[in-house]
Order: sequence, then structure tokens, then C-alpha cells
Amino acid sequence: MTGNHTQTKFILLGITDSPYAQTPLFVLFLLIYIVTQVGNFGIIILVRVSPSLHTPMYFFLTHFAFTDICYSTVISPRMLADLLSEDKTISFTACMMQFLTFAVFASIECHLLAMMAYDRHVAICQPLLYVTTISSHVCWQLVASSYLFAFLSAIVCTWCTFGGSFCGPNRIDHFFCDVVTVLKLVCSDTRSSEMVIFAFVTINAVFASVVIFLSYVSILRTVLRMCSAQSRARAFHTCASHLMAVSMYFGTGFFMHLQPPSSHRSLDKVASIFYAVLIPMLNPFIYSLRNREVMGSLMKCRRRFFSCWQHRRFLSSRT
Repeated sequence: MTGNHTQTKFILLGITDSPYAQTPLFVLFLLIYIVTQVGNFGIIILVRVSPSLHTPMYFFLTHFAFTDICYSTVISPRMLADLLSEDKTISFTACMMQFLTFAVFASIECHLLAMMAYDRHVAICQPLLYVTTISSHVCWQLVASSYLFAFLSAIVCTWCTFGGSFCGPNRIDHFFCDVVTVLKLVCSDTRSSEMVIFAFVTINAVFASVVIFLSYVSILRTVLRMCSAQSRARAFHTCASHLMAVSMYFGTGFFMHLQPPSSHRSLDKVASIFYAVLIPMLNPFIYSLRNREVMGSLMKCRRRFFSCWQHRRFLSSRT
């Protein structure tokens, strides 16, 4: 996969070259990264310990949180180190592996959003068939297939990105090894590589978008047929968090990747910060603060924790 390259390392120019902005940005993004990890690990632990959340929707949500943990970790630690370091070089192999890993988890997240939309479709439109249609076996099959397809498509995109000849400049005008900025450094013709990458990104994004769109069209038709306003409100409420996550993820994703490379501007770096750093932090809040089941389980766990703590404190005072 290393291709015909002469460069052994690249230089990541990072978010900014202003020395006065680097320390405040380091503190800000460090806090964001900590909140991201705590929030997503918290979602995983909460689902594991709460029997009421042992449903397909929250099974997909734990994998969703896991992908947020992984692909933010691929980007943020390196970005934080570069903000405080004068040496911003990254080896060819490390750059390639960063791109590969990020592409894998970004693709998985795309498929998981589609699975969660399909889960909501079955739950609202076919509630009597929900247990058999979205069984535990089916859930594992869907997740495993998404991991496999994401890995294979990421391998192809990585080969197309790094398989050319790097014989010129080695400065990447970004804070991580993204496809557009790396392809600009390739000396050989990249038109065929760009077409293949565009095709794979389009297949992933369009497939997930079609599943999400058709699922919500069916949900909307079913909800509008409901006689009770309370039932309609409850159905829309269960979809609100997912719709918000879909809007943020696909909005920035389409902006970044589904446009010709010649039209990319400096605003892409801001969009990259949003989908690679901010969205993984926001997702736990979206799925907890706007979700009654998650908030209810969280309150139960908190009451259980404080009752255990008070019981131990009482026992220790008796002894």
C-alpha cells in the first residue's frame, strides 16, 4: 500500500500558525476531547448497566459511541501535540495509518446512522414485528457487515490516496492527513484516484442517506395516520435525537467530500474541526439530554450509586 513515493515524512501545518492562538486552542480542544471521551464512555457504560436500555436502538448507540471515541482519538491527540510542538512532522506510514483508521470509523458511523433509522422505522411502522425483525442476531449481522464494508472501502481509498508518487512538496495544509490535502501533494495524475474515492464516498453516503430518507418517509406517513396527538408527539420525540445527529454528520460530510477538489476552500478546515472534533462531543448530549429513556436510566443509576454510598458510609460509622 506504500506505492511509489520518495517522501518519508510530511509536515502538518495545523489549525493556525499564530503562536498566540496555539495555547488557548490547545486548552479548548483538550477540554473538548476529555468531554468527548467521558460522554461516550458514559453512554456505553450506562447502556451496559441499565436493563431497560438493552434494546436494538441502544445496541447500535453503544457502537455509535465507540466509533466516536475511536475516530476522535485518531485526530485529537496528534492535533493537540502539534499545537504545542515546533516539530509537526509525521511519517509517511503514520500519515497513511491515520487516514485509514479515520476513514474506517467515519464510514462505520455513516452506516450506523442508517441502521438506527431503520430501527426507528420498524419500531414505529411495524411494532408487532419489531422483536423478530430486529433480533439480536440481526443486530450483530448488521454491525459486523458495516465494519467489514467500511474497512474494505477505507483500504481502497487509502490505496488511491497514498499509492501515487510523492516527489514534490511535503507540507499538508491541515491538522490531519485528509484525502484532499494529501492528494494535492501527489506528483502523478490523480484523476482516476479521485474518481474512485468519490465513488466510494458517494456509495457510502448515498446508501445511508437513501435508507434514512425512506425510513423517515415511512415513519412520517405512519405518524400522520395516528389518531392520538400524544402518540404522534411520542413518535416524533423518539426520532428527534437521531435526526439531529444525522443533520450534523451528513451536513458537514457532504460539504467536505461531495464536491470537486478544485472547489475546496480554507473553510474546509473549519468544517473538519466540526465533524472530526465537535460532533463526537455533541452526540452523547444529543442522545442523553433529549432522550427520556436515557435520562431515566441515568437518574436510576445515580440514585443507586448514592444509596450504595450512603449504605457504606453508615456501615463504616457503625464499625
